[in-house]
Amino acid sequence: MDDDTLHFAEDDAPHERVTAAQLCWRILVVDDDPDVHAATDFALRDVRILDRPIELLSARSTAEARDVMTLERDIAVALLDVVMESDDAGLRLVKVIRDELRLSEMRIVLRTGQPGYAPEIQAIRDYDINDYKTKSELTRTKLFTALTAAIRSYQQIRAINTNRSALDQLVRAINQLSPTMSAEAFAHEALARLACALGLQPAQGIVCLRYAADDTGQSAQVLAAWGGLTAEVGRRLPELQDKDLQRALQLAMSQGESVAGELCVSRFRGQRNRLLVGMQQAVLADDDRRRLFELFCGHLVIGLDNVNMLENLRGQAFTDSLTGLPNRASLIDMLDAQLAGSDCSRYTLALIDIDHFAEANDALGHAFGDELLRAVAHRLSSALDSECRLARISGDTFAALGVSERLMPAMLLTLFAAPFVIEGQDMMLTVTIGIAHLADIDGNGVDALKGASLALRRAKMGARGEFSFYSREMAVDIRERVRLLQSLRHAIERQRLFLVYQPQINLRTGKTCGLEALLRWRGDDGQLIPPDRFIPIAEHSGLIISVGEWVMRMACFQQAELARHGYGGLRMAINVSVTQLRHPRFLSAFRTALEDSGVNPSCIELEITESVAMLEADFLGHMFEQIKALGVQIALDDFGTGFSSLSYLQRLKVNRLKIDRSFINEVSSTTSAKHIPALVVQLGQTLGLAVIAEGVEVQEQADVLVKMGCDEAQGYLFARPMEVPQLLEWLAARS
Repeated sequence: MDDDTLHFAEDDAPHERVTAAQLCWRILVVDDDPDVHAATDFALRDVRILDRPIELLSARSTAEARDVMTLERDIAVALLDVVMESDDAGLRLVKVIRDELRLSEMRIVLRTGQPGYAPEIQAIRDYDINDYKTKSELTRTKLFTALTAAIRSYQQIRAINTNRSALDQLVRAINQLSPTMSAEAFAHEALARLACALGLQPAQGIVCLRYAADDTGQSAQVLAAWGGLTAEVGRRLPELQDKDLQRALQLAMSQGESVAGELCVSRFRGQRNRLLVGMQQAVLADDDRRRLFELFCGHLVIGLDNVNMLENLRGQAFTDSLTGLPNRASLIDMLDAQLAGSDCSRYTLALIDIDHFAEANDALGHAFGDELLRAVAHRLSSALDSECRLARISGDTFAALGVSERLMPAMLLTLFAAPFVIEGQDMMLTVTIGIAHLADIDGNGVDALKGASLALRRAKMGARGEFSFYSREMAVDIRERVRLLQSLRHAIERQRLFLVYQPQINLRTGKTCGLEALLRWRGDDGQLIPPDRFIPIAEHSGLIISVGEWVMRMACFQQAELARHGYGGLRMAINVSVTQLRHPRFLSAFRTALEDSGVNPSCIELEITESVAMLEADFLGHMFEQIKALGVQIALDDFGTGFSSLSYLQRLKVNRLKIDRSFINEVSSTTSAKHIPALVVQLGQTLGLAVIAEGVEVQEQADVLVKMGCDEAQGYLFARPMEVPQLLEWLAARS
């Protein structure tokens, strides 16, 4: 008979029955006519579509069909009659399938013997179906064609959904893995997620072997495993106990490609990692599972590359590349861990700073300096206790963290008694050490490092080659300095700084001969902050540059204003720090202040402290020549407090010596107190320099100074520092 005619076999004719174990297409026939079921069964008997047999399921009503679809899964196509218990029963069942049962993948082919009840165009337009045929036109060939098209559509939709689901599982699983894990932990977690995604049983197994590009198998090692293969973790390929697995892995490595057999081994290659991932072939018989497996393992090798990259970055972030020691960040982590322990009070942090390393580095070259640092690191590592942890926290500063009795400063200094031999040269080093006992630290690792740094800074303020211990008072002091610095910045912005002027008196005539401009700061509470508290901070922070320029301009303008009031002969003394003198803008700023104010330069005197002048004698000698060329005078303040030398006095060519107040306090009460002021006066007379004493508070002091031959004086005996209105009143009263 031709293919378009339904034919019937004898009832006793043998034919193949599909069992549940076979991979087949499941077709649901929903029709209230038993003959339709019989005809469909005979028409599709022994038929294979897309290389799979057909399994038919039957339902005689929409209710029965609903029950079947609720219990049975993976139904590819429903052959659905339109007219059954009602004229539109089939159409209403379509909505149930899509909206209630949520079977979006199943394909639906409507069949009807009465087309008028559901017009074809309207049915195709309004319902999610694949095809709509009248029963008369569904010959055997047309039925085969309609089912093939529907099954192909079902297969594609299912593949898309499966891949989407697998991808979602993959993304969720990979995102849940922490990149901070070790490579082994990362791979183990990844295989566990893969096993879950594939629905594997514990008896089944997955193994992940990592190998190098040029590896022949001797160094290849099992990085991770899951299920029945976990015993192989850590073993090298020749040591594997499962010989079938060993042969499959070796074959895949030697052939340079994936292999399939009873065991399936797939190769995956990343930028840093090469992996062989093996498991039972039966698990991957389904194409969707294989795609999921390959997609997951592809991301696994990428994830391992990222883990390795992060490990390298972590190594660079926490290791000093020159010496191989831990760096500052690593030291802070160590300190955090130590401070969190119950016995932290037993430990000490010592910072070891190489004295004058920068000079040696510049003179002998950076390569020499690098070798020297490596030699220091080696000596410290060799000499200190194995439990002591070392770090290099900056260019020439090392840190040691250990039990207090094993980090005694005297012992650390002794380590540098012997020379270092670098490139055949003996190099002697000294170090300065700052020490902080963790028992004295209130805070975390950063606070501990800060404390030791404060102690190191304190040690550097003295002679090099010494040590200093951190105390809580240091922390209080530094916090106060920081607070004061911030307040000073705000005070400058809000113009809270101002000048007062203290008169200077000629001791022979009693007349006012000059004024000293003094900087003052009134806080927000109206109280004055002492100059000895804020001026050192201004110098250390660099604020003294802008503040000093303002003081010079104000003092110059004030002297010019006094001259207009008839006090033009008064000398104006202005204190200048070496920080200001070293600034490249100083001379131009000073010259501008003189010119803008119109002051007579001979009425301006700059005061420099003696201790600074001695340290900077060569530099200041040249600077003083340029200043005096402007017609300005120069005085040495606090004279006698340093190691006075005639040679530097001759080089600096100053105009006036100022005796420090510390020598005036007892000048009238004890004979010994008179010696230094008398020597200064005699020195001034010998060199032709005027001498002025500061801090004169009682008449007896003034009388002694007059007898010595001192020229001038200033102090509370004559007048306190005054603002301009009070100064003008005072000058008027004196005249």
